[in-house]
Amino acid sequence: MSRPSHADYAITPQILLRAYSIGLFPMAESAEEEQLFWVDPQERAIFPLDAFKVSHSLAKTIRSDRFEVRVDTDFDAVIAACAASAPKRENTWINSEIKRLYRKLFDMGFAHTVECWREGRLVGGLYGVSMRAAFFGESMFHTETDASKVALAHLVARLVKGGFRLLDTQFMTTHLASLGAVEVSRDAYHALLEQALSVSGRFAAWPDEAAPVPGREIVAILRPEPTLRTEKAKAP
Repeated sequence: MSRPSHADYAITPQILLRAYSIGLFPMAESAEEEQLFWVDPQERAIFPLDAFKVSHSLAKTIRSDRFEVRVDTDFDAVIAACAASAPKRENTWINSEIKRLYRKLFDMGFAHTVECWREGRLVGGLYGVSMRAAFFGESMFHTETDASKVALAHLVARLVKGGFRLLDTQFMTTHLASLGAVEVSRDAYHALLEQALSVSGRFAAWPDEAAPVPGREIVAILRPEPTLRTEKAKAP
């Protein structure tokens, strides 16, 4: 991880997008810290889009449509929830400057959220940055069991359908590994990033983005049925 000295200039959304395009992303030491530093890990965690792991129980939850999954309807609430302390996460790296920058990226159409709602309450979700055919996952949260997993599954299905090539998740955790994330070297990541930025993806993958995508369709994208092949019997 590289942590250069704090810059004496303000980071703009344009600088932030340029940083993503060369493999960097910003962090803060804590939510209270005002300054940011750039990170370029030696090992980078990514999700191979054709290998997202959907367990039987998770597939059942997704198909049940227990959560109403929305996209880009409440960015501020999602990033605030990601920044909030939790039982296993007392502090986060999301400070006021991160919130400011990514809100601007959201207004510009580069940052996106996938949100899980239940009975009118936001109970899970994630946010990240979309550029060409690369999506850079930043953070996710949940206040109900499986809500963040469902949001992530909807994201992966959307990226697959939209022709994306790369889903960057920055650092490996046991939780992410259980869902199919793998680590690649910095050089391998930069090569994957270059390939993804050379083509276009469609984050708005469905014709009617206002309509909820049924969970059964998400599971069908993530767990496609094997193609049945039959061979004609050869004539004697």
